[in-house]
Amino acid sequence: MGIGVLFVISTLIFAVQQNQEIIHLKKEVKKKSVAEGYQISSIDIPKDLNFAEEKVPQEDPEILERVDREFLVNTYWQSNAVLLMKRANKYFPIIEPILAKNGIPDDFKYLAVAESGLDNVVSHAKATGFWQIMKATGQEYGLEINKNVDERYHLAKSTEVACQYLNKYKKKYGSWTLAAAAYNTGTGSVDKYMRIQKVNDYYDLLLGQETGRYVFRIMAIKEILSHPEKYGFEVAKEDLYKAVPTFKVEVDTPIADFADFAKQYEINYKVLKRHNAWLREPHLNNQSGKKYTIEIPHKGHYITK
Repeated sequence: MGIGVLFVISTLIFAVQQNQEIIHLKKEVKKKSVAEGYQISSIDIPKDLNFAEEKVPQEDPEILERVDREFLVNTYWQSNAVLLMKRANKYFPIIEPILAKNGIPDDFKYLAVAESGLDNVVSHAKATGFWQIMKATGQEYGLEINKNVDERYHLAKSTEVACQYLNKYKKKYGSWTLAAAAYNTGTGSVDKYMRIQKVNDYYDLLLGQETGRYVFRIMAIKEILSHPEKYGFEVAKEDLYKAVPTFKVEVDTPIADFADFAKQYEINYKVLKRHNAWLREPHLNNQSGKKYTIEIPHKGHYITK
């Protein structure tokens, strides 16, 4: 066999070997592209779900599917779940004692999570704050709402209003699940559905999509936030958001400039608004001489210039 033929054969053998190496490497790359240790699977739903001590009829396959949907959506929307856990540590200590004082089951703190994500958001219908309160509703229950001051952004005061509403609905319907549904969609809609369908239980009603998912979503959020490790979440205590301690300053006169007012307490306008989101303008009119309580953070928690 000539040298030229041997060279050609050697070259072909080398090329085949190289090609096999490339194929092997591609397989390795493909194998490593799947996140190691990350498994997407069905959720093991607790067998004893309840909302405000009212049992969920999980033996009903239609109910179980609706429960399962909310567990899947809220478990695998991981970034949102972690954010809610962090915020809950900061805001639940404010909400919980107000619910307890008003005789509202503790589970309703998760209603605020479902409504707003524990953020001062405004809906397309102009419902506002953690509890998503409409202007007319807030004013009916004593909140001051105008361009200058909007107490729907005041967590403690808006929680008090939400409690009054929920107690009113519980008295009307005799059920916390229906009270929650009415909070979401209003009594007019709940009454209409109950009249047409001739049933008086949340789990028997065919409701609009949002309200039909509402209580199930609250339950899923409650379970995930109460037992995060069970659903694959590891959030260290030091990573949770914490409330900055404050002291209260009472004012009963107009304030011309909140930026100057803030400087008196060695903070800036942004920090003042962070702790008093209900102050909607950079000044306070207060022509009536009403007494307002403004929260000021203790020194050393913010770096301001």
